[in-house]
Amino acid sequence: MSWISEFKKFAMQGSVIDLAIGIVVGAAFKDIVTSLVNDIITPAILTPALKAAKLSDLSQLCIPGTAIKYGNFVSNIISFVIVAFALFLVIKGINVMKKRDAAKEAAAEPSSTDKLLMEIRDSLKK
Repeated sequence: MSWISEFKKFAMQGSVIDLAIGIVVGAAFKDIVTSLVNDIITPAILTPALKAAKLSDLSQLCIPGTAIKYGNFVSNIISFVIVAFALFLVIKGINVMKKRDAAKEAAAEPSSTDKLLMEIRDSLKK
């Protein structure tokens, strides 16, 4: 098998395609979260703190007398917490669905005792 055909086989695997889709959706989700933090959370929740510090933007927060600007860092922490919480909710939902599917499969198949009783019933019918 040539390396080109091996690469084609690898690239067309479902997991690689799923990963690519996840990256694209994740990048779009990042933009949504960034907008949420910059356009909604910062103005609505952090405005009093920014006004007290006599600042107009979170990125202007810095340690006095230094060049260390920690405002963007705080904004990125807020974004990370939102993304992590959203992923937690998605994974929790997936796990709930998996448990439901497993319960349906378990309920659909008779237990070993039921199977044995069915075999005895079938034998008695004969």
